[in-house]
Amino acid sequence: MQITIDFRSDQPIYLQIVEQIRQKVAQGELNPGDQLPTVRQMAADLRVNFNTVARAYRLLDEAGLISTQQGRGTYIWKALDPQLALQVRQQSLTRLTHNYLNEAARMGFQPAEVSEIVQNLLNKWQQSGSPPKPE
Repeated sequence: MQITIDFRSDQPIYLQIVEQIRQKVAQGELNPGDQLPTVRQMAADLRVNFNTVARAYRLLDEAGLISTQQGRGTYIWKALDPQLALQVRQQSLTRLTHNYLNEAARMGFQPAEVSEIVQNLLNKWQQSGSPPKPE
């Protein structure tokens, strides 16, 4: 399971972990019964504090998405209902878009410049059926 942490993000690391696991469940990449890495293993893989991963797992457990069974491990407990899965996907896309726009603004780009580039790339994506590769 691939989780990527953005250490420059305004979003706390534990919430990045929660969001990415929820996203993987929403997309069907993780299914009920799939085992997650141990807290220690994920912390080592991500190079973050053990308590950060434990906090993320605790939130996911409280939400009923995962189940931690003493001595057996942590498993995906249930799939998201379709409406919630769609909501999770839309929230992720919105957050990604906000991050992109904030970074573009930080770099001094104007909305018209961003809009033109994005529109051109979206047109290429629609024509080819897959996102264009960087030039």
